[in-house]
Amino acid sequence: MSRIDRAAVRRANEQQHLLDALLCERDDLLSVLDRVLAMRGTARVIRDVAGADAAFVSEIDGSHGVIRWLAGNRTDALRELTVPVGQGVGGRVLQLGAPVRVRDYVSAPGITHQFDENVQRESLGAMVAVPIIDDRSPGSTLAVAYAALRGPGTFGDTAVTEVERIAAEAGRALRLAETAEAGRAGAVGAERRRMQASLHDSVGAMLFSIGAQVRDLRTTVPDNPLLVTRLGRLEADVTAASRALRESLLALSESGPERALPVELAEHCRSFEARTGVPARFVQLGAVDPLDRERTDLLVGAVREGLLNAEKHADPDAVVVSLGPVERGGIQVAVASDGAPVEDTEPVPDGSSGSGLGLRMLVDRAARLGGRVSLVHDEDGGTTLRAMLPAPP
Repeated sequence: MSRIDRAAVRRANEQQHLLDALLCERDDLLSVLDRVLAMRGTARVIRDVAGADAAFVSEIDGSHGVIRWLAGNRTDALRELTVPVGQGVGGRVLQLGAPVRVRDYVSAPGITHQFDENVQRESLGAMVAVPIIDDRSPGSTLAVAYAALRGPGTFGDTAVTEVERIAAEAGRALRLAETAEAGRAGAVGAERRRMQASLHDSVGAMLFSIGAQVRDLRTTVPDNPLLVTRLGRLEADVTAASRALRESLLALSESGPERALPVELAEHCRSFEARTGVPARFVQLGAVDPLDRERTDLLVGAVREGLLNAEKHADPDAVVVSLGPVERGGIQVAVASDGAPVEDTEPVPDGSSGSGLGLRMLVDRAARLGGRVSLVHDEDGGTTLRAMLPAPP
């Protein structure tokens, strides 16, 4: 058994809990059920379990792969690198639908070498790449997972098997992410229709009644010009409010949701992205029951705090906000960013207490409702803020 094989076995035993946390623990699963976070997590786990110095995952875009998620990289030489079918190690994987490994990338005879400069900038030698397969459609490759070494060494059969095992788990995570996206669309659509009917029946009826009463009152005071003028202005205000309500109902009936909790969170993501230029996605991980105003405000406040923390204390490439149910009818929001801390800013420590006033207030508010708030930094510099509330009594 080679040095890399022995290291792979040892690390596989040491890191098994990472896979369990990735795909079995409920709290972590809520974060994994997003395509971006699933692939980022896959790169980190491959690096650890395979005993590699670096690992990366490419997403399939048409007929080629694009390397988007990296762990252990020293430069950005491979980030967003396009790998067509048949080219390099990853392109051979797409061509064969099977693992490909080389002892030294730049001198390997069985691959093309247009990416040698990128690989040399990362000082990589031995490399293995395996397909991430959609098990519902045999032969359909969803992504390609890579592991690589710096300096001498090889990937033995055991290491390759471990990378294939993680790739299989990643395929299941991607399928869960797709299911979560579909569930989000259905859940938000149902809430949007409920709100549309509620607004029409309550606010719409109220405005109609007020408008009718104002018109009747104007006919009874013809000799008071001042009052008639004020009533005319009131009638105009009611007409304007009715028009605004109709526009809101039309917006609710279209594809873009408005004031449901999921949509309010999505709007904060859009505002963050417009303000910072950083991509921010909202993902709903299943239907959630309606909440009272206090609980809704807390969850919205947690997302605002998480986005503000990412904006002030990190330099993220992307932010993901997720919302979904937890055990026993509870609900959770999470704000995950992948940025490293910004220089000259005071970091917020891990844990539920936190040092920021906004975070401390969230912790106290959640505790009064039986929930909890946590802020966790991962080893690659990313940060995740979570707020969990139990089911209302």
